[in-house]
Amino acid sequence: MISELVSKLRTGELSPDEYVGRTFDKILKAEKNIRSFITLESQDEVLHQVKASLKRGGRLAGVLIAIKDNISTKGIRTTCASKMLENYIPPYDATVVSRLKEQGAVILGKTNMDEFAMGSTTETSYFGPTRNPWDLERTPGGSSGGSGSALAAGLVEIALGSDTGGSIRTPASFTSTFGLKPSYGTVSRYGLVAYANSLEQIGPMARNSKDLSILFSVIAGTDPRDSTTIDYSPPNIVDPIPVKGIKVGILKDLMDASETGVSSVIRGYLDKMSSEGAVIEETTLGIMDYVLPTYYIIAMSEASSNLARYDGIRYGYNSGTEGNWKEVYSKTRGEGFGKEVKRRILLGSFILSAGYYEQFYIRALKARRLIKDSLEKLFSKYDILISPTTPILPPKIGEVIDDPVKMYAMDVGTVTANLAAVPALSIPAGFYNNLPVGVQLMGRYLSDTFLMGISMFMEDVTGIKDMTAPL
Repeated sequence: MISELVSKLRTGELSPDEYVGRTFDKILKAEKNIRSFITLESQDEVLHQVKASLKRGGRLAGVLIAIKDNISTKGIRTTCASKMLENYIPPYDATVVSRLKEQGAVILGKTNMDEFAMGSTTETSYFGPTRNPWDLERTPGGSSGGSGSALAAGLVEIALGSDTGGSIRTPASFTSTFGLKPSYGTVSRYGLVAYANSLEQIGPMARNSKDLSILFSVIAGTDPRDSTTIDYSPPNIVDPIPVKGIKVGILKDLMDASETGVSSVIRGYLDKMSSEGAVIEETTLGIMDYVLPTYYIIAMSEASSNLARYDGIRYGYNSGTEGNWKEVYSKTRGEGFGKEVKRRILLGSFILSAGYYEQFYIRALKARRLIKDSLEKLFSKYDILISPTTPILPPKIGEVIDDPVKMYAMDVGTVTANLAAVPALSIPAGFYNNLPVGVQLMGRYLSDTFLMGISMFMEDVTGIKDMTAPL
């Protein structure tokens, strides 16, 4: 746990040289197999930063952290896993990065991801796929797969991801780690390279709930540079919350849509909750058929607008083509963006075009409100809603990447929380055929710490925490 790590570093029980040396030894052995990082800081620079951090102090003094590569880091390359930004070095830190540095955290490197966070497997990266430490033939999920793999391989204790429709929770599920999609507005997105503004959030990832809650308390809070943030201040310490008497709604429509192995593990987890006194009932969201179409119409529309800024003229990749503006623009974007990004830009532009805007986009916004209302009705009856984080086990590399519909369907359990702006937490539920299975806890708006408290209690019941893959 990071609190123990900070204590050992402060007292000298663990020296910075030993801590950093041990980390880079692990990286040397693991990275050739999993490729969780796009950019790694040098060992000498990291050691220097850890020693300087311990002198300054802070709640995370000396702790190494991995940052997803779509979060701006001053002086450290931020590529979004795209050829378009292959050599982009931001001149400023994202707000979350500034807050981490204020508390003493040291950036180890920038983690691999799906290009511009568009994907569910970390296979659309320009720098190649990341592999799952639990099974190197399989994906770690996406789009924050590099952060999930780095945690599962034991390279770092904590990491940051971003979540537009499950991009923190899917990797957490596939790597037996913990990942929180915070309530919309609780964490600043200043410095996050935009994909779909109304849906995405930066969030914490860790190997146990306590570390997750500490990281969340550091990065959360209002930010004048992000007008969508709210006046919110989570407690520094979250205590376990016993589940006795807590009303739990199982989303049956998601359970029924899941593979047998996944649903069997989730039911075993629910049995343990029930034995601890939780009141468990089956329920349904009721409009599940509309969730994925609504999400992807909105997300792709916002993506086509956000990615219009990459023209190869002001910054980023340039094809070197000469000619009129249209030719330069088309050639640069055609070469600079990958297949999945181009697919989403094209679909989003089509949706927003004259004649289709009201038919698709406006109707999707209305459906989003209905989904939110349906969720609020359920929260009037239940304290939390539970489902599998993903309906399938981690797929093999190449298994879903060439079938967009199959890849998009992986998000059926996660996108609802983004559409409704509520918090959702993926925690390890167990294993099926030696592959991790995650359970998702979804709560009312601003119930983030409540979810982590329940998670903290249940991880002691199940004993599933601080897992590292036997690479």
